[in-house]
Amino acid sequence: MSKPVAIAIDAMGGDSGPAVVVEGVRIALERNARLHLTLVGDEDTVKAEMEKHGLQPSSRLHIHHTSEVVAMDDPPSVAMRNKKDSSMRVAINLVKSGDVQACVSAGNTGALMAIARFVLKTLPGIDRPALCTTLPALRGHTHMLDLGANLDCSAEHLQQFAIMGATLAEAVDNVDKPRVGLLNIGAEEIKGNEQVKTAGKLLEETEINYIGFVEGNAIYSESVDVVVCDGFVGNVALKTSEGVAGLIGYYLLEEFKRTIPGKLAGLLALPIIKSFKKRIDWRQYNGASLLGLKGIVVKSHGSADAPAFANAIEVAMIEVDKNVPDMIAAHIEPHLGNE
Repeated sequence: MSKPVAIAIDAMGGDSGPAVVVEGVRIALERNARLHLTLVGDEDTVKAEMEKHGLQPSSRLHIHHTSEVVAMDDPPSVAMRNKKDSSMRVAINLVKSGDVQACVSAGNTGALMAIARFVLKTLPGIDRPALCTTLPALRGHTHMLDLGANLDCSAEHLQQFAIMGATLAEAVDNVDKPRVGLLNIGAEEIKGNEQVKTAGKLLEETEINYIGFVEGNAIYSESVDVVVCDGFVGNVALKTSEGVAGLIGYYLLEEFKRTIPGKLAGLLALPIIKSFKKRIDWRQYNGASLLGLKGIVVKSHGSADAPAFANAIEVAMIEVDKNVPDMIAAHIEPHLGNE
């Protein structure tokens, strides 16, 4: 049997807190016999939620009590300085101490980034961690980063993101030399701002399979495996995509409801509609990796439901199995050294 995987869960994070997290934990434990999870948060609250879902502390499920919670609107500085016994901070501390191999949180993104960077530190050659997730594509999926952790990036940062994204795609998807594109307003060399143009030149000097500038429509095509951009652009693209997916689904149902023949056609097409919704459902892609740290931290969407949170736990599990931080360290060193 494969080795067990130990992960700390920020039980208090997210829009719904323990109500969703504990149910997600139950689903993840049922799916993966190798998982050993530590629920970090207020013990009484966590225990009460566990009882609702028929869970008890066991050899695979532990509770680590903490007295504070990082609110979704807490500034990162407040979370860092004033909430050292928060569920988020302690969960990351458990990764640092080696008690667990990864941490998953649906909490405040800015606070998670700041605390993880402070506690775990970045790998040599990496200036800033980046948020990376997968998005559905024509065949399979596309890895995209950064998705909001770094709003202002230099060309050097984009180069680092590209190397980290390529390493993750190679590790998780078993793709040799994944194709990496730099998100731009056009594919021509003359297009884009100076930051993107300079980053493109830097990427041409690396050993990764850099295919040049790509436009937004390439994210969902089969032409690229990794799309790189700064966090501002990435977050806008991600949220826009979620909105468009929801709009298409809404309009489709509205058209079926418009007439009696449409309603009959809708009944006949119901299995196809359900399959379509599943294929574009962001929840099955939930779990953004904070790449570039000396440890594994996965960010779940704050509004994730229980199955989506379970998917984020599985992302962390895969990264543990693949030892992603060590792989990134090995790939970054020959390109950037220890600048």
